[in-house]
Amino acid sequence: MNRSPVSRRNFLKVASVAGAGLTIGACRNPSAVPAEATRAATPPTPTPEPTAAPVAMADSHAAPAAAAAPAAQGNAWEEMDRMHEEGVKIFLDGIDPTNGFWGTPLKHKEENGVKIFELTCQDVQWEVEPGKAVAAMAYNGIVPGPEMRMTEGDTVRVIVHNEMNQSTSVHFHGVSVPNSQDGVPYITQPPIRPGESFTYEFTTRNSGSHMYHSHHNALEQVSKGLIGAFIIEPADKSKEPEVSGDYTLILNDVGIGLTLNGKSFPYTQPIIAKLGDKIRIRYMNEGIMIHPMHLHGLEQLVIFKDGWPVPQPYYCDTLNIAPGERYDVIVDCHTAGAWAFHCHILSHAESAHGMFGMVTAVVVQE
Repeated sequence: MNRSPVSRRNFLKVASVAGAGLTIGACRNPSAVPAEATRAATPPTPTPEPTAAPVAMADSHAAPAAAAAPAAQGNAWEEMDRMHEEGVKIFLDGIDPTNGFWGTPLKHKEENGVKIFELTCQDVQWEVEPGKAVAAMAYNGIVPGPEMRMTEGDTVRVIVHNEMNQSTSVHFHGVSVPNSQDGVPYITQPPIRPGESFTYEFTTRNSGSHMYHSHHNALEQVSKGLIGAFIIEPADKSKEPEVSGDYTLILNDVGIGLTLNGKSFPYTQPIIAKLGDKIRIRYMNEGIMIHPMHLHGLEQLVIFKDGWPVPQPYYCDTLNIAPGERYDVIVDCHTAGAWAFHCHILSHAESAHGMFGMVTAVVVQE
C-alpha cells in the first residue's frame, strides 16, 4: 500500500525535523545517472550462460582497507562528507511512491471459482541502480516478481511459462500445499524445461506472509531474482491489526547484490507515513545471509513469524532475519522525522564512501 506522492520540498521539510536521525549517502555521480529509480527492467539482451552457483558480489562501494579510516592529511574528511551528502541528494531527488518499489500486484482472472495467476520466467538485465544493470532472472520482467495475494480458502492456479535458457520450478515457501504441488524437481515434479509450461493448483489453507521462488539451481536462480511475495489474507480478518499502510520488504544479497526489493541505496524508496499512523512491514529474506534489520527512532512490534502469530508480541529495534524467514511487524509512527532503516551488518550498508545497499528510511510527516 502506497501513500500519495510526496514532493521533494515536503520531504526536505520533514527530514529537517529528524536532524541527525538520517545521515545517509553513497559514492555516486548524480550527473552520470538519472535521479529517479525505476522498477522496469531494461530490454532483455542475449541471455547469459548459466553458472553453477553465484559468488557473493564484491562490495564495490566499500573502501579499501587503507581508506577505511581516511588519512589525517589534507582534507580527506571533506571528501568523505561530500560523498555522503551526494548519496542523500540522490535519495531525496528520487522519491516516487508510485514507482512500484513497494510491490507490483499480480492481476488474476477467475474461472469457475478458481483464481488464475500467470508467471513468465525470463533472463533479463536488471537495474539495481540507474546505469548499473546486472544479469538477472525475473518473473514477468521484474525483481522481485509481482506480489500474489489471495484469501485463505481460495483455490488458486498458477501457470508458469519458462522462457529462460535453463530449467526451473516454483516452490510456494511456507504455504501448505499437496505434496504434488511442492515444486521440487525430481521429487514432486519434472523440471520446467526451456520453452515449457507447468500448472500448479491448490486451495490455500494457512494465511500469512509467504514467498514463492525457484527450487531448481536455486542458489543462482533465487539470488538472481526468481523471488516474490505470496500473501494469503485470513478468511476472518477480525483479528488483523488495523494499519494505514502495508509494505513488503524482500531482502537479497548475492546474485544481484545487496538489495531491498531489488534495488540498492540510494535508489531504494522510503516508507512515507503520517504522524500517528500504524504501518505493517512484512520482511522476507530470500538471500543466503542473515540480515538484522534496524529501524531508527521507531520501535517494531513483532506479531507474526513465518505466517504464524507469535505467542506473545514483543518490541525490538533490530530484528534478525535468517534466510527463508518471514516476520510481520507493526510500527507506530509516533515521532515525526526521517528515520534511517537498514541492515545492521555494517558491510551491507555503509563505508567511508557513504551508505549503500540495504538502506532506506521511514519518513513520518506531521
